[in-house]
Amino acid sequence: MSRHPNYRLVKIHRSYTVEEIARLLNVHKNTARNWVKQGLRTIDRQKPTLILGSTLSRFLQDRRQRGRKRCAPGEIYCVKCRAPVQPAGDIADYRPTNATSGTLFGICPTCEVVIYRRVNWARLDECLGKLQVMIPQAQPHIGDSRCLFVNCDLSSGLDHENARCI
Repeated sequence: MSRHPNYRLVKIHRSYTVEEIARLLNVHKNTARNWVKQGLRTIDRQKPTLILGSTLSRFLQDRRQRGRKRCAPGEIYCVKCRAPVQPAGDIADYRPTNATSGTLFGICPTCEVVIYRRVNWARLDECLGKLQVMIPQAQPHIGDSRCLFVNCDLSSGLDHENARCI
């Protein structure tokens, strides 16, 4: 059972009974009946209760949008608190995942859990607000090193006792 049933499964030009909705969206019949009590409009007041597919789809989309909470600049969503919060001390770390995006890490001031926010590198300044962000410096790769080491097989004619950086 899903907390947010997929509204894309609903055919908008069809009408459904409560039982058909339950089967289609993999929810209990009582859940579909509760949706009617919460404001899902029916075609008429006769039995069986019929709901137009377009009405059902719109109801499910609106229900999903009500639960969403957007993060303002400087906020990261805490899953445990179920709310956007500013990290403790207004401090966050940025860890790149690829060339164009990365993740902001912080600590929730309420529940002290690590919180995460995916951000695009180009839009990082928009997401920061007044956060102080630690961005790690790129570490050189082994191939970027200009220093030859004693156990290096790449320099066949090198005198190992006098090995030095190029």
